[in-house]
Amino acid sequence: MKDISSLVASRPFDQPVVDLDGKSVLITGGTGGYGRAFVERVCRDYRPERLIVFSRDELKQFEMAHELGDNFPFVKFAIGDVRDASRLEEITKDVDVIVHAAALKHVPIAERNPAECLRTNVDGAINVVRAAIRNKVSRVCSISTDKAVSPVNVYGASKLAAEKVMSAAALDVGPGGPLFCSVRYGNVVGSRGSVIPFFERLIAEGADELPITDPRMTRFWITMPQAVNFTLSSLQMMFGGEVFVPKIPTMSMLDIARTLAPDLGTRVIGIRPGEKLHEALISRDDVLNTIELQDRFALLSPEHIDARLRHMAKGAHPVADDFFYASNHNPEVIRAPASASMQPVKPRIVSA
Repeated sequence: MKDISSLVASRPFDQPVVDLDGKSVLITGGTGGYGRAFVERVCRDYRPERLIVFSRDELKQFEMAHELGDNFPFVKFAIGDVRDASRLEEITKDVDVIVHAAALKHVPIAERNPAECLRTNVDGAINVVRAAIRNKVSRVCSISTDKAVSPVNVYGASKLAAEKVMSAAALDVGPGGPLFCSVRYGNVVGSRGSVIPFFERLIAEGADELPITDPRMTRFWITMPQAVNFTLSSLQMMFGGEVFVPKIPTMSMLDIARTLAPDLGTRVIGIRPGEKLHEALISRDDVLNTIELQDRFALLSPEHIDARLRHMAKGAHPVADDFFYASNHNPEVIRAPASASMQPVKPRIVSA
């Protein structure tokens, strides 16, 4: 994973710097992979008044509190579910910043349990927005995914809806109300459920080949530190209503496998339900809504004209009419280093 991370992390996404010192910060989904990384970063670099870790898993909260010990007395743990509007309204009182990371993310499980996915990912986003408005939170950033672009699965559709909830909220608040944005990025290297830890486990167990869904499959990749940096800098630079998209590289599943284990063969097992061969971060349909910044893009509907003009006054510009940002249409592609021991791909065998 170290090799993959070093290949992927070409941009730090650490500017501009947001000031969280003395602020009250709430992270939903705070005991998940992203939430833990966010908490660790805030504890390392900031001294907020409060950092509220909000999640529904009491065991993970217990374990996380034990790991942090007494070193960070500003960290507070709160049990709750983003589906519970009254609990969210209660816990967001006197909060300045919300990072909304709670979600049901497993694509095949969401396909089999669509109502549960929608309750968490869509109703949860609505509850966060309403609590933020009622309690006069300053800034809210929602974590999204590349699967929200032209979605073909329930998870992607739910996250697209969550993005729309955040962008619409930016239009509904009056002067002095909360600012809302979303950040949309690709696969996180090493995150829970990622293919990379799965491959590493198989390698450690002595596997003689690695299963890949399709040798042509490509994905956008970002490291967890980059993802946290991207959120923090987007919190600082937003004017309200944006969906921020980082400029990140593409790597195929085959190149991932060959980078981790060049001496092992690969076997094609087929695409899972709800998966795409390639992912997009910005579709062709969004070209008119997209502006380019130094290290990222921002999507803003025509209704968010004020935010668009303010970004352009700082140097942003519209993208070309034929712009399309997909994992198989990306100028930044990472290939596995060539190796004389590289093994051929075994095709999928389908029974008659």
